[in-house]
Amino acid sequence: MTSSQRLRPALGLSLAAAMLALAACGGGDDASDSAATSEESTSQEESAGADDSTASGDIPDVVAEVNGEEVTKDEFVPVFEAQLQQATAQAQSTGQAPDEDAIKQQTADQLVDNELLAQEAESRGISVSEQDVEDELATLAKENQLASTDELIAALEKQGTTEEQARVQLETQMVIEQLVADEAGSVEPTEQDLRKIYADAKKQQAQMGKQGQKIPPYAQVKSQIAEQAKSEKLSEVAQSLVETLREDADIQVNL
Repeated sequence: MTSSQRLRPALGLSLAAAMLALAACGGGDDASDSAATSEESTSQEESAGADDSTASGDIPDVVAEVNGEEVTKDEFVPVFEAQLQQATAQAQSTGQAPDEDAIKQQTADQLVDNELLAQEAESRGISVSEQDVEDELATLAKENQLASTDELIAALEKQGTTEEQARVQLETQMVIEQLVADEAGSVEPTEQDLRKIYADAKKQQAQMGKQGQKIPPYAQVKSQIAEQAKSEKLSEVAQSLVETLREDADIQVNL
């Protein structure tokens, strides 16, 4: 697996940005509404693009090196800009501008961590087939209420992610997920675990009083609690693995 095939989490961020863009471009009830919406969306995109270009203008060509593998500016910028857009949107409610330097560092750390996981997956011989990738693309399209993989790719391309990049990113993401699953082993929570999570949530809701959202009966949310518990366990395993890999890794960040 070459360095160009390493996991770059831009796919998920690009997809989220693409979905927001598609929603923003939704037409009104008449032609004038549609034109106004289109004009406003174009203006917002141009403004965001100008801000992103300025923010990413001082990024070095090689953002980081991980065990001799380069994380390049071309790989860094789409992820950084997508995260900056998200932070900017969230900051509108507070009126406080996002910390661009902090977002740059977070992006670099994220890319380094994923590079380490990708290298470890490669060393263990973990791989997925082209059909696996195709099936996952179809699933992503369905989850995002798109009619086909072609529509998904088109949405991503509008955010600057080519079809080849999307497939490579998704393939490596799936490889890393398999690595973490192998490392974690069984993550099925016990009934006792699920009951405790539910009881803790009920206790928190009671402390919030009327402001807290009413929690449905245990039987109705058991499957959701189980998925949450498994997801949290996998995240813990991934973080622990990254910390171990960092101990012996040769990492240089050039920001």
